[in-house]
Amino acid sequence: MGISRAIFVATMFFSPMLCAAQTAPSGGPTASGTSPASSTFTPSAPSDILKPALEEVLQTVDAVKLDKWKRGSVRDEAGNNIDAIQRYMSGTLPELIKEGDAAPGTLSKMLPISRNIDALYDVLVHVEEAARVSAPGDQVGQLQQAMADLEKARIAFGNQLQQTATVQEKQMVELHTTVQTQAASLKAAAVPKPEPKCPAPPAPAKKKKAPAKSTKAPATTTPGATAKPATGTLANPPAKTQ
Repeated sequence: MGISRAIFVATMFFSPMLCAAQTAPSGGPTASGTSPASSTFTPSAPSDILKPALEEVLQTVDAVKLDKWKRGSVRDEAGNNIDAIQRYMSGTLPELIKEGDAAPGTLSKMLPISRNIDALYDVLVHVEEAARVSAPGDQVGQLQQAMADLEKARIAFGNQLQQTATVQEKQMVELHTTVQTQAASLKAAAVPKPEPKCPAPPAPAKKKKAPAKSTKAPATTTPGATAKPATGTLANPPAKTQ
């Protein structure tokens, strides 16, 4: 059985996001970039959580005396697992933890550590189970104590990993909301406001036209004057003879 046996497969991945600050025009609404609640969590370095338990595991497996175990396949398998733990803890794992310490809030650096700590714990469980069958009682107790301490550190590291993912997810939601708010503000500022319409002035009242005066002088007759007969008529027609 090799150390490469892992029981935890992680599929989460967060891509770093860069956001350019945008300033809304004067008079337009502005949006806050991050809330205080999302910036209060600071993850610890992986070595702060895991290093004491890992050192205990290494010291314990180094102190195992296989020559005092009962001979057989159980002891042989435990020996192979102890060799794999020693090689792994002096090679692969320290490099992963070093990279994680440089960026404790980066999930892409934390997930490989979590995966490999789970694999280490799985192999150590097999060593402890074999010890209960073939090893002296004092060695069994030491392996059980190292396994229990590694389990506590593994749980603490997993809890921090979960909290880091939760905080980053919240920050992404806040960032998305901020970008949408700023985009809406800029769009609203770019559209010119319609000018207010002034009411039309009232139309002037129409003046009534006075009745037109006649320019013809009225006909006047002089008393006693005889009207002139019309042309072609007799003034005094002759009396008709019997």
